[in-house]
Amino acid sequence: MAQVAAPANVKRAAKKNQDVSQVSQFTLMRRRFMQSKLSVAGGILLILMYLMAIFAPFLGPYPYDLIDSNFQWAAPTPIHFEGLRPSICGLTQTTDPATFSFVYTTDCTKLTPINFFVHGASYRLLYFFTSDIHLFGIESTTDQKLFIWGADRQGRDLFTRVLIGARVSLSVGLVGVALATILGSILGTASGYFGGAIDNVMQRVIELIQSVPTLPLYATIAAALPHDMPVVQRFFLITIVLSLVSWTGLARQVRGKVMSYRAADYTSAARIAGGSHQRIIMTHMMPNALSHIIVVAALAVPGTILGETGLSFLGLGMLPPAVSWGVLLRDAQQVQVVTTYPWLMIPAVAVILAVVCFQLLGDGLRDAVDPYG
Repeated sequence: MAQVAAPANVKRAAKKNQDVSQVSQFTLMRRRFMQSKLSVAGGILLILMYLMAIFAPFLGPYPYDLIDSNFQWAAPTPIHFEGLRPSICGLTQTTDPATFSFVYTTDCTKLTPINFFVHGASYRLLYFFTSDIHLFGIESTTDQKLFIWGADRQGRDLFTRVLIGARVSLSVGLVGVALATILGSILGTASGYFGGAIDNVMQRVIELIQSVPTLPLYATIAAALPHDMPVVQRFFLITIVLSLVSWTGLARQVRGKVMSYRAADYTSAARIAGGSHQRIIMTHMMPNALSHIIVVAALAVPGTILGETGLSFLGLGMLPPAVSWGVLLRDAQQVQVVTTYPWLMIPAVAVILAVVCFQLLGDGLRDAVDPYG
C-alpha cells in the first residue's frame, strides 16, 4: 500500500517542534525572543534611535547651537503639500505690547519649498567625515526657517537638539550600565563563590552604599565640580558616579546565583579534578550566570537614562552648552511655559519612548534566557 504524504503544515509543525536537544541554546533563545513581537519592536525602535543619534547632524536641518532671535519660541512649522512637494508658509515675528510675548503670523500666499539633501552648515559625521549635506531643509537664500518640532527660547531648532541630546542620554545608559555590570558581576561572583569573611565584608559594603541617599550625594558632587569643566569630563564623571551607585543590586543577584552553582555536583567534580578557582569561576560560574547578567543589565539601562535625565533637569548633571534630554527639559520647569509652549515637552516623549523600548527588550530577554521553560 502506498504511503500518504503528510501535509505541508504537519511537516512544518514537526520541524518546529523538533527535539530541543538537537538545537543549541543560543538558537532556542533566539527563537523564544522572536516570539515576543513587542520585544522585537522595542529592539528595532532602539536601533533606529541610536542610528538617528549617530547621524543627527545629517538628519537635522540646522546646527544644534545655532541661535536666531527672530524665531524665539517659534511653534512647529505647519507643512503644506502642493501635489507631492512639501512647503512651508512665511512666518513673521511681532511682539505683543500687552504681554511682551512673541506673536507669529503666517502668510501662505508665498510658499517656500522643502528640499531634500540640501547644502547647509558643515559638520563632522562619525568624527572622520566632513560634509554639509542635510537630509531636508530650505534654501539658505530665504529668511524663513523650518522647525518641525518648534524652537526654544533662543530660536534653536528643537528637532536637532533632541537628536544631539540622544547621544548623551542614550550613551550614558549603555556606558554606565556596562561599568556597573562589570563591577557587580566580578564582586558578586567573588562574594558568592568564596563566602566566609570575603562575603561578609562585601555584603556590608553593599549595604553601606545602598544606605547612602543619592540625591544629596549628587548635589555635593555637583557643587564640588567647576561649572567650566569640559563636557567630555563631566559626561564620564556622571557616568562613573551612576555606575558606582547602581552596581550593588546586580552584585547581590549574581551572588545568589553563584552560591547555588557552588553547591552543584559539577562544581564539586571540578574541585576534585584539581581545577583552580579561576578556572571554576570562568568555566562554570560566569557562563551559567551570563544570561541573568544580560537581562539585569538590559533592565538597568532605563534607570540610568532616567537618572541622567533627572540630574540634568535639576542642574546636577550635564550643563549647557552640553545637550541632553535632561538639559532640554530644564526649559519646561515652569507650568506657565509648558502651557504656552507645549512642544518643549517633546524631549520627555523621547525619554519615555526609550525607557519603554528598553523595558520591552529586557522582558523579551528575560523570557528568552530560559528557552527550555
